[in-house]
Amino acid sequence: MRATGPAVAAAVILAAEAAALVIVSLLELFALGAGEAASTPSGLALVVLTLLGAVALVAFSVGTVRRASWARSGAIVFQVLGIALGLASLSIQPVPWLFAAGVGGTGLVGLVLLIAAVRRDGADDPRVRGRED
Repeated sequence: MRATGPAVAAAVILAAEAAALVIVSLLELFALGAGEAASTPSGLALVVLTLLGAVALVAFSVGTVRRASWARSGAIVFQVLGIALGLASLSIQPVPWLFAAGVGGTGLVGLVLLIAAVRRDGADDPRVRGRED
C-alpha cells in the first residue's frame, strides 16, 4: 500500500525537524569548540543527545511513510513535546515569538498531520472495518 498524503506531509515535517536538530547540534559543537561551555563533558553529552533526537526523527519520518504504527506514535510524542516547549517559551521575557511559533507551530502542524495519517490508515485497515463475509 502506498503512503497517504497526510503521512507524506507528516514525514516531511519530521525530516525538517531532524534537519533543524542537526543544525542545532552543529551550533552546540561550535560553541563547545570555542570554549563557551561551562562544562565540556556536559556540552558534549548535549550534542550527542541532540543528534540522537535527530536520528530518532529521521527513523520516525521513514517509518511514517512506511505506515509503521511505532513510528507514528513516537512522532506524536515528539510533536507534543514540541508544542509544550513552544508554549513554555511564552513564559520567558521578552517572549521569543519566532522560536515559539517555529517550534510550537511546527509541532502542532505535525501533530494534526500525524493524527490525520492514523485516521486515514485506520479507515483502510480491513481489521478495523470488520469482516465482510
